Amino acid sequence: MESSVVRTPAVAGQFYPSNREALTKVLENYLGPKAPPAEVVCDAIACVVPHAGYMYSGRVAGAVYRRLPPSASYLILCPNHFGNGQPLAIMSRGYWQTPLGLAPLDGALAETLRQNCVELTEDAEAHSEEHSLEVQIPFLQQQVGNFSFVPVAIGAVGYESLVELGQGIAKTLKSFSKQVLIIASSDMNHYEPDSITRSKDRKAIDRIVAFDPAGLYDVLRREKITMCGYGPAIAMLTAVRELGARAALLEKYATSADAGGNRNSVVGYAGIIIRGPGSAV
Repeated sequence: MESSVVRTPAVAGQFYPSNREALTKVLENYLGPKAPPAEVVCDAIACVVPHAGYMYSGRVAGAVYRRLPPSASYLILCPNHFGNGQPLAIMSRGYWQTPLGLAPLDGALAETLRQNCVELTEDAEAHSEEHSLEVQIPFLQQQVGNFSFVPVAIGAVGYESLVELGQGIAKTLKSFSKQVLIIASSDMNHYEPDSITRSKDRKAIDRIVAFDPAGLYDVLRREKITMCGYGPAIAMLTAVRELGARAALLEKYATSADAGGNRNSVVGYAGIIIRGPGSAV
């Protein structure tokens, strides 16, 4: 490990507690009691989770993570909010550090992804300040324990590139030796009144649960829905369609107003679980 790259936290103490004990307590609160077997979505292959400060979106994220089955590895897709580095950026080696410890990257999965997704570029800079993926790691550390993951940050690329990425992800996961669950990190509409945001978000969520990446892309542009993680969502939807997704569950929805934020300017948060082949439709 001494020679490995360690990506240190960028938003610990801002988006979530930097103290191990305090973070554990917060996560236990958002995750709630361990889900009984009947509540675990055993055939989950992907999800959409928010990435705001835990006080705002933690309950939505926790509602999803508590129902996911543990996976050996995770492919986590996030938006690139700051435009740093390459537009499709992957990290393949090393660890990500949080107050709960080190989470290892899955080098074998990353290598296979790079072979099947030709536009992916090895680039740590795109991930260095990005919060939207970092905030997912403590949830996995608390809920799963031992796992590996591959981070992919998605910047300003066109729809066709997102579809090609999703197709490459599907090709990779069909042949990969380990179980992999896809996490798409996204908040929903930003900084409009609560009622408007809920209406707009419903239109986007309808396209997600219908596994309609083109419809999602179109409705976001037509209705001016400022969903920051549309790139991760479109790539994920493209992948799960090819992986045989059959059902989707909107586990929880909220806005920042539900956590005491200003109701005249809110951000929406959706937690969605995607079920794979064999799901009851």
